[in-house]
Amino acid sequence: MTSRTTPLSRLRWTFTDGLTLVGRELARLRQEPGQIVAALAFPIIMVVLFGYVLGSAIQVPGGGDYREFLMPGLFAMVTFTAVQGVMGRMAADASQGVMDRFRSMPMARLAVPFGHTGADLLIGMLLLAAMVTTGLLVGWQPHHGLLPTAEAFTLIMLLRYALSWVGVYLGLAVKDERSAAQLAPLFLPITMLSNAFVPTDGMPAWLRFIADWNPISALTAATRQRFGNPGAPYADVAWPLTHPAATVLLWSAALLVVFIPLSLRAYMRRGR
Repeated sequence: MTSRTTPLSRLRWTFTDGLTLVGRELARLRQEPGQIVAALAFPIIMVVLFGYVLGSAIQVPGGGDYREFLMPGLFAMVTFTAVQGVMGRMAADASQGVMDRFRSMPMARLAVPFGHTGADLLIGMLLLAAMVTTGLLVGWQPHHGLLPTAEAFTLIMLLRYALSWVGVYLGLAVKDERSAAQLAPLFLPITMLSNAFVPTDGMPAWLRFIADWNPISALTAATRQRFGNPGAPYADVAWPLTHPAATVLLWSAALLVVFIPLSLRAYMRRGR
C-alpha cells in the first residue's frame, strides 16, 4: 500500500496540492494588477454612489445614518462577487487547457477546485479590508465590541466560501470564459433584491418574500445586528431576518453540501 492510498494521506495530499494552487492563483493576480485595482475600486464607488448620491432619498428604519445602514449591505454584496470571480477563473482554466495539464501531473485532482476556493477566500479578505477601511473613512463603525464584530466578519467569510463553490460549479458548467462573463451581469439582481440598500417593507408582498429569504438579506441583517448599525431586524419581519445568523449558517451549510459534490463531479467529468 502506497503512502497515498489511505484516506488521511489522500486528504493531506489534496490539502498540500491545494495550497500550492492557492499560491498559483495569487501569483496570477500579481501579474494582473488591473484586476486587483478594479476590485478594490468597486467598494469605494459603491459607497460614494449609494451613500452620498442616493442615500439622502432613503429613510432608515428607526432612524440613523444611512451610511451606517449601508455598509453591512455592501459587505454582503461584495461577498457575492465570489461566484463571479471563481466562475471566471475556473472557466478560463478549463477552456485554455490548464486543467488538462494539471491532470497530467502527479497531483491530487481535487486540489484544483479547492485551490480556487482557497484563493478566493484570501481575495475576499483583501476586499473586506478595503471595504472596512472605506467604511471607517465615511463614518461607519461597529458599536458592539470586538467579539460581535469578529462574529460578523466570520459570517461574511463563511458565506463567501460557500458561494465560491457555486462559482466552481458554474465555471465548469459553462463552455468558456466568454460564456462566464456573459452570465456575470445576471448576479446583480440577486444582490439588489435584498435589504442591502433599502428596507424591504416597502416592496410588494411577493417581492418582499423573495428579498427576505435572500441569503444576502440574512447576512446583511446579521452583520447590522452584530455591528450595532441601524436597520437591525425587528420582530415583525420574516423568520430569516429574525434569526439572521442561523439563516446564514443554514444557507452556507446547504450550499457547501450541494455544490462541493456537484463541483467535484463536474470537475472529474470535464477531464473525460
